[in-house]
Amino acid sequence: MKEIKSYELRAKYLKFFEGKGHKIIPSASLIPENDPSVLFTTAGMHPLVPYLLGQKHPGGKRLCDVQKCVRTGDIDEVGDATHCTFFEMLGNWSLGDYFRKESINFSFEFLTKVLEIPVDKIAVTVFAGDEDCARDEEAADTWASLGIPRSRIFYLPKANNWWYAGATGPCGSDTEIFIDTGMPAASIAIQVAIAVSGSRYGTTYLWNSTATQTASLRNCLSATSIREWAWSAPYVCSTDLSRCMRQTYLQAQ
Repeated sequence: MKEIKSYELRAKYLKFFEGKGHKIIPSASLIPENDPSVLFTTAGMHPLVPYLLGQKHPGGKRLCDVQKCVRTGDIDEVGDATHCTFFEMLGNWSLGDYFRKESINFSFEFLTKVLEIPVDKIAVTVFAGDEDCARDEEAADTWASLGIPRSRIFYLPKANNWWYAGATGPCGSDTEIFIDTGMPAASIAIQVAIAVSGSRYGTTYLWNSTATQTASLRNCLSATSIREWAWSAPYVCSTDLSRCMRQTYLQAQ
């Protein structure tokens, strides 16, 4: 594979999802307009909070964008191979349209068909389930149907595979994609375990696909979640792809 530039990666991503019926929307400001809980836009979902909560977006139910972000939560890791203070987060959004299975299929197709990343370099994590919410077998089965071996599908708890925007509001299980960078490590299982714990040795965390199907009255980690919270789009999917993907993509070749 030839090396691709960051602008080429952005163009490929937007073109792919536009071809899947997504409306391309511009990046919002780094200063959030709709989320008073943060000083900066730290993720692609911040500008879309009103629409994730049920408002209709003028662009429709399928959106994609390249959102400028300033990362603060993991600022101590800035300077390594994959963490930047400022970066761009690519995102495709379904507001009450497709859901978990389709989102996974889109991400897999983009990585393996458009970027031609070998399937045997991909490992994924899914939500293990707990007393509040069921184990995410749908995500695991979808990955298996696409050719990801069960030995590369890992079940992890809410601390790793549960997305939430804040103490209250929409939340749900997610599935994350890791790429084997070819760096020396014991096994893919150990690589992913180390990666999700913060070391990023051997694998690189690349993509997060979230299925926001529940809502919390207090805290998404506290077991107070209910099915199909009463917003007009109870099924919302998002997929975020960090700009660090360019370097990961090259390492994976």
